[in-house]
Amino acid sequence: METELKLIVCQQDVAALLTHPLLTQPAQTQRLLNTYFDTPALDLKQRRMAVRERLAGEQWLLTVKTAGKSENGLSRRQEWEGPTTPGALQFDTLVDDTSLAADLMALRPNLKALFCTDFERQRWVVTHDGAQIEVALDQGRIHVPGTALQDPLLELELELLSGPESALMVLADVLRQTPQGPVTLTPSDASKAQRGMALWDTSNT
Repeated sequence: METELKLIVCQQDVAALLTHPLLTQPAQTQRLLNTYFDTPALDLKQRRMAVRERLAGEQWLLTVKTAGKSENGLSRRQEWEGPTTPGALQFDTLVDDTSLAADLMALRPNLKALFCTDFERQRWVVTHDGAQIEVALDQGRIHVPGTALQDPLLELELELLSGPESALMVLADVLRQTPQGPVTLTPSDASKAQRGMALWDTSNT
């Protein structure tokens, strides 16, 4: 189960945000290349699910995210992720929900790549308000291969690793106050997959 708070960051606030005392420890930095899949009939979109292949460094990962609830930027959803071979889409060895795995394997022959995200992630793990939280600053783009369509991507994700869920909102409020003054961190309920799908829809209208 993934619980995270997604916050949109203004470009002009990034430098100030990075001066925050909680983010002064060296970040783990990694480029992440992601491809999202669906069927021509958009079966996954209808089920509010996402299937993604990710290249993180030299490792390929397959991710499945189910429909969840998102309110004021705070989302809760089931997620499975594990090592993969590009194009294998081997859901039966990844997803431990037998029924869901079978459904995905049935859809597999019809899955095709629709859109991509390409971004650099700066990652910190902080302890705050009784919780351990992953703080990830993502900067890059969402794009539809073979077209000129793209959108900038700049967001801060706070993912709960352990502890009370309430700590995510508390940490967000703390991060808004930097030594250089307040910064704007706006909650967003739109996932990268939803934004990518909206961009892909544009290319097909």
